Amino acid sequence: MKEHPDTAKNDDLQAHLEYLVDAIELMPISAKIEALNHIRQALHEVSPFEDPIDCVLWVQADQVRGNDYNPNKVAPPEMRLLKRSVREDGYTQPIVAHQERDGYVVIDGFHRRRVGAEYKPVRNRLHGCLPVTLVKSGGIKQRMAATIRHNRARGVHGVVPMIDVVATLVREGWSDADICAELGMSADEVLRFKQHKGLPELFGDADFSLAWE
Repeated sequence: MKEHPDTAKNDDLQAHLEYLVDAIELMPISAKIEALNHIRQALHEVSPFEDPIDCVLWVQADQVRGNDYNPNKVAPPEMRLLKRSVREDGYTQPIVAHQERDGYVVIDGFHRRRVGAEYKPVRNRLHGCLPVTLVKSGGIKQRMAATIRHNRARGVHGVVPMIDVVATLVREGWSDADICAELGMSADEVLRFKQHKGLPELFGDADFSLAWE
């Protein structure tokens, strides 16, 4: 019986994969990590899935830095639990980041990054690396919005840093409607944050009372 063409192709692919696995297994750790990242990126190029989770890369922790606007705060008990979770269960969620010329900036996973970068048992286990997925983001406004969306989808975050985020976006030209749509906020929330900041310029062309003067 003549072998089906697809069967022959699968056999060839299997043979190539086995050769590749054997070659990678003999590499030192740094070269092995680099090779695996290249393979994952190559597979992502031909994957039918475009979502960031389709390609998780292992990046040196020193190349991944936290952002300076994240309003999500974790209390000490929860931080200890996060450390225990990563130590016992491993990383079940990658760190979401934006790639820049000099490294990676965290979009989501600020505290997961801290655990992997600062907690010695985890850092040693991961050879100083962190699991990272990359999102394509424009400027700082888009990155801030992405961070807030991730935070708000999970739960509560710090009010004062959130006020600063809203103020920054307003100064960057975002309308109240933009902020509501992009950050999942209500118009009342946006108004309260702007009032709490107490700066008339945040209200743009909106009418406000003489109390602001």
